[in-house]
Amino acid sequence: MTEQTHARPALFSRPAPILFFIVVAVLIDQAVKIAVDHYLPLQEAVPVVPMLALYRTYNLGVAFSMLSGMDGWFIVGMRLIIVAFVIWLWYRTAKDRWIAHLGYALIIAGAIGNLVDRFAYGHVIDYILFYTESWSFAVFNLADSFITIGAGCVILDELLLPKKASR
Repeated sequence: MTEQTHARPALFSRPAPILFFIVVAVLIDQAVKIAVDHYLPLQEAVPVVPMLALYRTYNLGVAFSMLSGMDGWFIVGMRLIIVAFVIWLWYRTAKDRWIAHLGYALIIAGAIGNLVDRFAYGHVIDYILFYTESWSFAVFNLADSFITIGAGCVILDELLLPKKASR
């Protein structure tokens, strides 16, 4: 008789924990954006530490100002399709793949956070600026960070966790 080991399901492979996480992440993202919109001057750098400043600006595109020339409804539709696709990936991913499930939660939270901005203001509020004297990175926000870190988690999952043989 052989003993089968059952991998424990990842926390975010279950609907209630991932939904709770997404709601909390979106609320934090929105609270920070509201504070930024009320207290930071528009398009004026407020240094935090060397090479990092707060810089409020409005993004009409997607993450890191990509597609800023596109119609707003196209961008909303694209984000909704991406969220639906990530939910589908989440559903189809093995329950023990915790890094991928964490990544999906972050991607969904970030996309929803920026969607809320788009519906509420017609643009996304960005405020984090990395720079040097001769270079600066695109201004971004916490939701963009969620999406980027989430994508990194999904890639890391693919690279690090062993795949089960298909039967």
